[in-house]
Amino acid sequence: MTALELSNSAAGSISPPPNVSTAVRALWFARAGKWEVAHDLCQEIQGKEGSWIHAYLHRVEGDLSNARYWYARAEQPVPGSKVSLEDEWLEIVTSLLEYGRS
Repeated sequence: MTALELSNSAAGSISPPPNVSTAVRALWFARAGKWEVAHDLCQEIQGKEGSWIHAYLHRVEGDLSNARYWYARAEQPVPGSKVSLEDEWLEIVTSLLEYGRS
C-alpha cells in the first residue's frame, strides 16, 4: 500500500484497510477527519512512532504547545510554518510504510 492509496481510501471508505498497523490506522482516521479516534489510537502506540503521530494530531488541533512536547518525545523537529499538515501526514505515512511498519 502506498501513502496515496491510504489517503484515497480514507476519502472513500468507512474503515481503514485490513492488516495495517495501529499507527497506520491512526493516520487513516486522522485523514478521514476522525481526530478523536486517531488520538485514542495513537495513545496505544509505544515509542517514537506514537509520539510523532500524537504531535501531528495536536498540530492539527492547533495545540502547538502540546504538539512541541510530543515532537520532542518523538525526536522529530517541530515543522516550520511552511510545512503543511498534508506534507507532514505524507511524511509520517511514507516513513511507516517504507520501513515495513504498516
